[in-house]
Amino acid sequence: MLKKLPARGPGLTASQITAWLAQQGYPVSKRTVERDLIELSASFGIVCNNKSIPYGWHWMPGKQCDFTSIELTDAVSLVLVESILGKLLPATMLGALKPKFELARNKLAAMESHRYARWAEKVRYVAATVNLIPPNVDEKALAAVQEALLQDVQLKISYTSPSSKKPKELTLHPLSLIQRGATPYLAATTYDYPDVRLYAIHRIQRAEITDRKVIPPQGYTTDRYLASGAMEFGGAASVQLKAWVTNELAIYLAETPLSVNQEIRSIRGRYRLTAEVNDSWQLRWWILSQGSGLIIVSPKHIRKGIYQTLKTAAANYA
Repeated sequence: MLKKLPARGPGLTASQITAWLAQQGYPVSKRTVERDLIELSASFGIVCNNKSIPYGWHWMPGKQCDFTSIELTDAVSLVLVESILGKLLPATMLGALKPKFELARNKLAAMESHRYARWAEKVRYVAATVNLIPPNVDEKALAAVQEALLQDVQLKISYTSPSSKKPKELTLHPLSLIQRGATPYLAATTYDYPDVRLYAIHRIQRAEITDRKVIPPQGYTTDRYLASGAMEFGGAASVQLKAWVTNELAIYLAETPLSVNQEIRSIRGRYRLTAEVNDSWQLRWWILSQGSGLIIVSPKHIRKGIYQTLKTAAANYA
């Protein structure tokens, strides 16, 4: 009915709307239509033109809603993911979607009394780690990176590494754009070297698209790269991790395992954890975050490294 109502008076009568609904496969009585129109007028900007008989229903000026271009469920989804899409989509795609984002917000505002429309206000994503402020990213550089990925062409960049304040001029073969927490990274090879490296987008001061095609490493896919543990800042090697854990940590890991082959055994009132995991910095950061709730048994090189780090930290605090 809301789709059918005109933008101005004199409007459509309840009899006309009833006949139109029957044609659409909704046979209802005129009295039902009248009751529904009165109820809808409490939530939407529709009015009854009662200046002349028969009375006609229409939208108030500036209140008409677009019900044809986006469904309510789509509007909820777009509002929830807009912030994430903004970091991952190319500028051209994002520009095309901005009217949809606006339409989604208007849709929810117009249907704020509907339970689905209120869903976007009831759910949030919160990171399991410390909530870091995203780094400042040069929008032009990001747009160039995205466009190079779209066109499968090489990219010239001016890049500043964490260990040097002087930028380096590099030619990259861009392969994947990956958002890790608050920071976006570009996975790429450099010049003719086959190894894939990560480049933080916020450290790219300037980016220029070339007309030379990207030459990806044989068999490269984004999923394979992620499965290698590269985003955990480590190699592809896995290790058999063994550790003693507290009761609280054992319960947590039973619900959210470290790996599919994880095993937790109770031995004389203690809990022994065994799991195959990637040997990475991410693993060490997680181990350190558990504090006294975890004691590494093996591998020895990880146990020794954690011991030295904790020893140094204790000395610093002393």
